Amino acid sequence: MELPVFKMLSIVVPVYNEEKYLEEVLQKVIDQPLPRGLDRELILVNDASQDNTWSVMQSLTAKFPQARFQLINKTVNEGKGAALRDGFAKVTGDIVIIQDADQEYDPADYPKLLQPILDGKADVVFGSRFIGEPHRVMYFWHQLANNILTTLSNMLTNLNLTDMEVCYKVFRREVIDQIKIKSPRFGVEPEITAKVARLRLNGKRVRVYETGISYAGRTYEEGKKIGWKDAVSAIFQIIRFRLMD
Repeated sequence: MELPVFKMLSIVVPVYNEEKYLEEVLQKVIDQPLPRGLDRELILVNDASQDNTWSVMQSLTAKFPQARFQLINKTVNEGKGAALRDGFAKVTGDIVIIQDADQEYDPADYPKLLQPILDGKADVVFGSRFIGEPHRVMYFWHQLANNILTTLSNMLTNLNLTDMEVCYKVFRREVIDQIKIKSPRFGVEPEITAKVARLRLNGKRVRVYETGISYAGRTYEEGKKIGWKDAVSAIFQIIRFRLMD
């Protein structure tokens, strides 16, 4: 089988109040070797941060002259979903990956996330924090909530994911071009999942793969932002985008 040809990976990074971690995370992203000679572009969306995140972002082009950047500075905070929507509108690559700006996710997992798409087996790849890779032991109630949300999402989408809420999601460009995000905050995760589940390319259902990733979750003292209100909102978004949208 002749493998598809991909030339560019677009890395979309929503950023809010991450002046402490942003440069280090992007250093890891830029240093990570990519398979099959893929080039990369980094699309950073500052979601009206209240710290010095925008100044840090502006300094990156000089600190990493070898990298290709697009910088977006929002003047009104709208949330992760809105930041991804604005970032997706700027991608030029053949493959798109979401990268959080904290240190919870490791770009060293890029090769395994990209491989099913590069091999022509998948159109979308979800990472999973719960299938065999090392992860920092964190909040029991967070994982329980994630399991409930993933199960509810699976029931309504007929997918068998283990981690619907994961940050690391990878898409062929043709997929992301057909997904119009409406959820402004963390409801974007179930929205994307629901829309992927019913999407078709060339008359065929989108092929979804899942692969284990490492995870180093943060405490709230370290800057974690998601909370119980987002879990409640996610339930509404799961139902909305499966049944009503």
